[in-house]
Amino acid sequence: MTRMGMTVTEKILSAHCSRESVRPDEFIEVRVDLAMGNDITAPIAIRTLQKNGLDGVWDRSKVALVMSHFVPAKDIASAEQAHITRSFARSHDLPLFFDEGQGGIEHSLLPELGLVVPGDVVIGADSHSCTYGALGIFSTGVGSTDLAAVLATGEFWMKVPASMKFVYNGSLPPWVMGKDLILYTIGKIGDDGARYRALEFTGPAIRSLSIEGRLTMSNMAIEAGGKSGIIAADAQTIRYVEPRTDRKFKIYESDPDAEYVSVHEWDVSTLEPIVSCPSLPSRARSVGEVRGQRVTYAFLGSCTNARIEDLRLAARILRGKKIARGMRLMVIPATVNIYKQALREGLIEVFAEAGASISTATCGPCLGGHMGVLGSEDVCISSSNRNFPGRMGHKDAKVYLANPAVVAATALTGVITHPADVAPWSEN
Repeated sequence: MTRMGMTVTEKILSAHCSRESVRPDEFIEVRVDLAMGNDITAPIAIRTLQKNGLDGVWDRSKVALVMSHFVPAKDIASAEQAHITRSFARSHDLPLFFDEGQGGIEHSLLPELGLVVPGDVVIGADSHSCTYGALGIFSTGVGSTDLAAVLATGEFWMKVPASMKFVYNGSLPPWVMGKDLILYTIGKIGDDGARYRALEFTGPAIRSLSIEGRLTMSNMAIEAGGKSGIIAADAQTIRYVEPRTDRKFKIYESDPDAEYVSVHEWDVSTLEPIVSCPSLPSRARSVGEVRGQRVTYAFLGSCTNARIEDLRLAARILRGKKIARGMRLMVIPATVNIYKQALREGLIEVFAEAGASISTATCGPCLGGHMGVLGSEDVCISSSNRNFPGRMGHKDAKVYLANPAVVAATALTGVITHPADVAPWSEN
């Protein structure tokens, strides 16, 4: 009997359960290379361990705890929540504990520090843990009780997801980024169009896309209902990873005869920047279709689009200008290192001179937590990943999703604006 080919996802999973092959819908026990929790999800996992009489973790070097969501503490409850995680990290001397002011948002931090590498299996107690798939990793989000089991055993019980393949042909036009590709994709397949699937992104446009743009795409696989998002590692991935780690890693690619539940292929050469209208990511429109919509608040931040590439692009548009009268702009770099890099490059000064509020690295208003929560009358354009009712504050607030260039351009005018209307395009 001829062995059928496997996808990159199936190859990684089979290597982590010591099987020659795996197939969609099979249940497997997977060995985990890194487990991650944050200040919201880790305390529940910690209490679950304690309730079951378990003390310690399976491997101290493979557990990352990142304070990111409600830090600096917004109230007494969030301070107490953070204390649980801090105490656990101290008592077990966890080397990968990142407190406020030391790390930032986990989904930008872990790739930045080389803590996740191609071929890994990464489990995180946060839905956007699918981000790391941009580096040729199988990564997915789990609940806190599942995280507790992983912390205790180093293994994860799961069903193998079937894969969907997305091929992006052509070259990206000016002002179009990874954010636009993923919003366009969700607009085509729907908010649950990839439910429990592995989304595999490939094609010429992906190969030319920066690592930052790839991380954005994998980050939002969950917004299509996906179990994971993945981009096979290539030379650009290796150039990104090697300076950041001394770990050995393995690159996997899908076989030519691998099976997919569906294949979607698009030419993106004429794509415009995409804006997702309230209140679903799938309500994707070209920026031209919503140009002129009034906005009161702009947010440049989150694990989706607050890396240095994003800040540079926004600063290029804002440099020497002021945000519109009646507008507010909040800028939150994703990690402490990105914040410091933005300081060195003068980007923070550009934002401050433009009239923005600027915060230390934190999730902030992305989940309606703090540092810019929306009121009932607010209309926001955000570089984050979700625009559900109540996601960023009041349920009656309206949230548009867009790439950082559109966010910055809109901050200058007070209405949704194509970046080309306020700034010339430059490759630099």
